[in-house]
Amino acid sequence: MSPSEAPAPGHFNPPSPTTWRRERLLHIGSSSTMSSALPPNNEGQQHVADEPSEISLPTSIVGETTSLRQPDRQSSYGSIPTPKLFSRPSLNLRRSLSRVPGLQALNAKSHPSSPLHSPTTPSYSILKTQRPISAYDAPLKDDVVQGTDARINGIRVWYSSFTSIDWLHDAIKDSARFARLRRRPALRSKIRLLIDRGLGWFIVTVVGFLTACVAFLVVRSEQWLFDLKEGYCGSGWYKSKRICCPSSGSNSARSPSPVRIVEVCSDWRSWSEALGQTGTKGEMVDYLSWNVIALVLAGTACALTLLFTKSTTFTTRKESGVLKPEFANPQTPADPSLAPKRKIMYYAAGSGVPEIKTILSGFVIHGFLGGRVLFTKAVGLSMAVASGLSLGKEGPFVHIGSCIGNILTISTAKRREILSAACAAGVAVAFGAPIGGTLFSLEEVSYFFPPKVMWRSFFCAMVAAITLKMLDPFGTGKIVLFQVTYDKDWQAYELVPFVLLGVLGGVYGAYFSKLNYRWGKYVRNRTWMIRHPLLEVLMITLVTTILCLLNPFTKLGGPDLVLQLFSECPAEYDPNQTLGLCLADRGSATQAWQLSKLLLMALFVKGALTVVTFGLKVPCGIFIPSLGVGACAGRILGVWIQLWQHQNGYKQACGKEGDCVIPGLYAMVGAAATLSGVTRTTVSLAVIMFELTDTLTYAVPVMLAVLVAKTVADALEPKGIYELVIDLNQLPFLDAKHEYLWGDLQINDVTSQDVESINLDESNTIMSLRDKLLALNVSGNEDSGFPILRKDVNEAGSRMVGYIGASELEHALSIVADADADREVRFQAHYTHDLAASSMSSLLDGHHRSRTDDDPFDFSFYMDQAPLTISSNSPMELLHQFFVKLGARYVVITDSEGLYEGVIDKKTWLAFLSHLEEKKS
Repeated sequence: MSPSEAPAPGHFNPPSPTTWRRERLLHIGSSSTMSSALPPNNEGQQHVADEPSEISLPTSIVGETTSLRQPDRQSSYGSIPTPKLFSRPSLNLRRSLSRVPGLQALNAKSHPSSPLHSPTTPSYSILKTQRPISAYDAPLKDDVVQGTDARINGIRVWYSSFTSIDWLHDAIKDSARFARLRRRPALRSKIRLLIDRGLGWFIVTVVGFLTACVAFLVVRSEQWLFDLKEGYCGSGWYKSKRICCPSSGSNSARSPSPVRIVEVCSDWRSWSEALGQTGTKGEMVDYLSWNVIALVLAGTACALTLLFTKSTTFTTRKESGVLKPEFANPQTPADPSLAPKRKIMYYAAGSGVPEIKTILSGFVIHGFLGGRVLFTKAVGLSMAVASGLSLGKEGPFVHIGSCIGNILTISTAKRREILSAACAAGVAVAFGAPIGGTLFSLEEVSYFFPPKVMWRSFFCAMVAAITLKMLDPFGTGKIVLFQVTYDKDWQAYELVPFVLLGVLGGVYGAYFSKLNYRWGKYVRNRTWMIRHPLLEVLMITLVTTILCLLNPFTKLGGPDLVLQLFSECPAEYDPNQTLGLCLADRGSATQAWQLSKLLLMALFVKGALTVVTFGLKVPCGIFIPSLGVGACAGRILGVWIQLWQHQNGYKQACGKEGDCVIPGLYAMVGAAATLSGVTRTTVSLAVIMFELTDTLTYAVPVMLAVLVAKTVADALEPKGIYELVIDLNQLPFLDAKHEYLWGDLQINDVTSQDVESINLDESNTIMSLRDKLLALNVSGNEDSGFPILRKDVNEAGSRMVGYIGASELEHALSIVADADADREVRFQAHYTHDLAASSMSSLLDGHHRSRTDDDPFDFSFYMDQAPLTISSNSPMELLHQFFVKLGARYVVITDSEGLYEGVIDKKTWLAFLSHLEEKKS
């Protein structure tokens, strides 16, 4: 597109590329002028005539010293301040910038730190061919019947990464859009209304179907790659051992029995056989091939994660244009080491559940749910699990489902609902539990779960489960490998060992979470591992393969191990085939001890390896390793109780078979207790276990163990593994379930009264507003904005007129960047044109008026004229509910007379809560 053909920039245009906006802002107040006030062409080339000249910024921006300029300031994900900022032991002074140390620096007018470096687009980036990015309030270009159902309350242009979402604005916008659709009388409009109502159901159907398809491919790939370490199928190289040898002993899922049956499969060839080696040389070949292939798989998964999902490679037109080094004064360059730096994320690493919790709570992470991450997550997950690392693929299915839901969702209003439904689908394909998946989305992931979202989540999970059932990934007719069925009831005296398993699961979950958090914080992030993540992955993979090959149970894959531990021993079997988990003589203490030693070794190896594995720069989950550890403990306890039963004359009371105790049941209860201790889930986990066993017979044992495990774990460590990962990564997550003790704290103790503001009684020029915007961004407060004030004629204070966000001000300034830098802009309290009573969506959707009639120097379009306000003498709990229940992005504080006192934005509130928890601990 040539410059002459490009549309003129306007208030309602979609976001222009970040570089273009930055160049225009740079020219404000400079002697050079841009040859065109047009956005770049489709290839992203800017039409500028001159390089930006030197810019003289206010001395306060480049020369002032603040507490944020600490060389040892830890990096974060651009979210909330690190707890180190809160160092003062008491909160005694009131009505200052803030009684909380660190909030003073957080809300100061200006900071000397050099601006953050925006990421650049790599050569392999596919962003040049991505779908068009429109503004959140972009026009739909329809004829609209205007109404007066909602008043204009400011336009939101876009959200940058790691900024909070204005849920109130989105709710009003969606309500106005739906009301407009209902007002249209034509038949076509009624059809569009039906389509709009059914669009959400159609999307969740497609999400459930595609999530199951991706899960099928991941499962089949992981099976084949895992068996590739051992050999290959002679009848088809693409077949896994399970498919090549369907009746092969412990790998048979059609008759899951922990009894080892030694059979020879002529179609399966080990690497020693393929190379013609036997004896000691053959064993060495098999050992080396296992290790080498495991290292290759883990290294490839890590390399894909590091190469394709690095956070600095995800750039969109919605990022801020002032977070660039060009805005630093060239005559007084700031030390880059003192600048607040955003910690690098690898979006495909880990399970993704903590980040999805953060997104659903109301924060933006551009690229985290994109197509590139979906591809890397699926491919890397198959390789990482197949390498034998102590991790699982079930948790990352939640991330995979969310990626699919985000890609298919166009409407911002529906994205929150679709993501909740996609999380339910992810758990449904992971455990074959659609009901449990719906409850997991409600209990653990979702922040907003009204009845409509619950129905759609349930439907999406059902579609995913049905699709996976039809695809039959394991060739057994079951959705998950470790789905089992028991045919015996439990006895009353067994409640005691079930409680004991709950205690053990809670203790393990609490200390596993503590150790994993400390490993990540003090070892991984403070040693050479943070600079060489690939080397860390290879080292841990090598240690894992060496340790796991020493034990027949640790050598099994995670789902295979859980399957064997859950399985019930047959009533009659050949004693010569009892080298597995079943005892030839169920009253033999010697056999029980031999089996217990192997299971204890597997328990400690799996538990220790999971501590250092979870958090590697590979896709990994925590569900299966936790289930495996708990199942080992439960199986050991079940074997010894069975032995006690046989030795103490209880055999006659148990019927003809003489077995009241099912060791597999104890393994299942122990697995549920351990997973509850790690993740702190309760109801959803119990339902998942019910669906795995196809019965409610064992509802009481599972519920009892889960409740005991959560109680014990909460007493030892209040936060589960997901919450600790959120804390470790400094993600801006506001926990709606946590209760705080406010004591004598008051709202004024958090309010910053010196926040940079726009005073309508002063001259607000393009240059002055640009400088205010720069000061806001370099201070790390790009998520906030500016209160718009006017002096009260009868009082000594100021009245609140409105509020404008940083992104909105940046967009407005980029439009008028070619004008005289001393030209004043206006903020009007009320609109005076013919759009005063139009709904926000009507304004943007189709009110036909020439854009040339819009006054570009009137920034009232972007002003929130009705911000949430609260009196400074209100209780702290009320302010907390504003952020939690209403999803407020900022709250304005007034005194008893209604005069402005300050603003508290969401990140400032999060920083305050973080300090409150730190002081409590």
